[in-house]
Amino acid sequence: QVQLVESGGGLVQAGGSLRLSCAASEHSFATYTKAWFRQAPEKEREFVAAISWTGVSIDYSDSVKGRFYISRDNVGNTVTLQMNSLKPEDTAIYYCAARNGYSLRPSLYNYWGQGTQVTVSS
Repeated sequence: QVQLVESGGGLVQAGGSLRLSCAASEHSFATYTKAWFRQAPEKEREFVAAISWTGVSIDYSDSVKGRFYISRDNVGNTVTLQMNSLKPEDTAIYYCAARNGYSLRPSLYNYWGQGTQVTVSS
C-alpha cells in the first residue's frame, strides 16, 4: 500500500524556521503532483503549497507566499516545505498529499500522509 510519511514538525518560536519533508513509499509517485495542506483546530483543511512533477508549476497560498518554499527530489521521491518567518497563525497539522495531475483543491487529492504537528509560540 502506498504511503506518504511526513517528518520535521515541532515547536518553534515566532520568527523561526522549520523544514518539513515527505517521503513516498513507491517510486511511481515521482511523476505525481505533490502538495502541502494544513488544518488548524476547528478549521477546514487549507491549501499551503503545490509543485508539479516537473517542478515547472508551483503555487503558494497568499498567507505563506514569500515565507514558505516547496521543492521536490524525484530521484529520492521526496517533497520538502521550508518554512521561514513562522507566525503563531501557522500553527496546524501539516499534511503531505499527492495526485496524478495538478490541483490546489484538497478534495481532489487521493493520497495523504498522517500529518505532522507544527506549533509556533508567540
